[in-house]
Amino acid sequence: MDAVSNLLLGLSVAFTLQSVAYAFLGAVIGTLVGVLPGLGPLATMAMLLPTVYVLDATSALIMLAGIYYGAQYGGSTTAILINIPGESSSVVTAIDGYQMARQGRAGAALATAALGSFFAGCVATLVIVVFAKPLGSVALEFGAREYFSLMILGLIGSVVLASGSMLKAICMVVLGLLLGQIDTDLISGTPRFTFDIDQLSDGIDFVVLAMGLFGLGEVIANLGQHAEARQVFTKNVKGLWLNREEFRQAWPAVLRGTTLGSALGVLPGAGAVLASFAAYALEKKVAKDDSGFGHGDIRGVAGPESANNAAAQTSFIPMLSLGIPSGAVMALMIGAMTIKGIAPGPQVMNSNPALFWGFIASMWVGNLMLVILNLPLIGIWIKLLTVPYRLLFPAILSFCCIGLYSLSNDNFDIYLAVVFGALGYLFRKLECEPAPLLLGFVLGPMIEENLRRALLLSRGDWSTFVASPLSAGLLLAAAALVLLMALPAVAGKRKEAFQEDA
Repeated sequence: MDAVSNLLLGLSVAFTLQSVAYAFLGAVIGTLVGVLPGLGPLATMAMLLPTVYVLDATSALIMLAGIYYGAQYGGSTTAILINIPGESSSVVTAIDGYQMARQGRAGAALATAALGSFFAGCVATLVIVVFAKPLGSVALEFGAREYFSLMILGLIGSVVLASGSMLKAICMVVLGLLLGQIDTDLISGTPRFTFDIDQLSDGIDFVVLAMGLFGLGEVIANLGQHAEARQVFTKNVKGLWLNREEFRQAWPAVLRGTTLGSALGVLPGAGAVLASFAAYALEKKVAKDDSGFGHGDIRGVAGPESANNAAAQTSFIPMLSLGIPSGAVMALMIGAMTIKGIAPGPQVMNSNPALFWGFIASMWVGNLMLVILNLPLIGIWIKLLTVPYRLLFPAILSFCCIGLYSLSNDNFDIYLAVVFGALGYLFRKLECEPAPLLLGFVLGPMIEENLRRALLLSRGDWSTFVASPLSAGLLLAAAALVLLMALPAVAGKRKEAFQEDA
């Protein structure tokens, strides 16, 4: 009964004219920054943070949240149509989504992404309503050693995702880990691997790396192709719906992705990126025939898109109930709450229930608005992408550069992205997949932080990682995955997880 009364309270707040207006505004802005290559929710929310001062707390949080999960929707559009993820969690969507677009199935891919995201968002919001308190308690059980073990499992999973040589995949993970070490040591305050470049003292921004490897690298690769090859993704775009066979294949993947994303989103440090990677790996594992993955399998779109949107929704649980940000975006949300004099944590549910449950209920409103916005607007983006590539790529580069410059108002980010773009093109030529590098880059700093923290708490005792049943279970799962990949029968069936343009 508590869940029902809380839901009714939340709906009474969410369906006021003011809340609906700010949910719509956030959804529109989020969709735009997700669709436009080079822009993302983090930079947009940071720029809009001063507006929090003139808004009430509920309206401010509803608008900022709409930008965040709206970007998860919009990011799939450019990932599918031009193989440039508008948002980092859409990297995996580009694998099969772009290949579907090249085969003239862009409409089905885009509809799958939109409808799967809507379903996942609605279910994940229901999960928050029903399980906010118990799931917050589960997340509270995760200490440094459990986080470390979870990240190790994530890295092993990234190797599973990689195509071709296992050695190349491992090398890419290691390179991502090394790039993640470029920063200032938090304990000693000593710059590491910065080569006396001041701009690297805070590390390499994920957006710079992702846009360089995937955005600029894709532009360089496309410029080396014939015009007919570059514009395949705009040809034969059919209706924005699924046929019966595509729907039969997609809906189980949506259910699995929603379940996995809802669970991973609750854990601080996991988030939408890890959820999308994990969902893709899961779809390949449960598929009777995985030969279509990387070549336009609709399950490779349905699973990751559902997972990243579900995780984006449930990632609010540790932020609201524990005051723990699961990423930079959640840190901005906590900053917004602090500006309004609200201390994030378990007391929010009791001290300000109208804000807590109204904010959660507004996610249903926002998700419905996003479906209404996205399906009609997809046709507009397809029309824009029929522009000849010689005219399109300068616009893509401009959007990328604007987004990169907005990160820190420094040209250095643009120059660094160009370097990563050249590396991305080189990786394509060497058949080295960049996706494991991205995950290694994301997880590397978190692995180091939690490793050092766990060893500090245990006074240097490495057995602490198996002393906890939860940590030991995650490590055993990682070890089992390594052994499974080592089996000749499994190794012989490894197919390409990613298929880039030739």
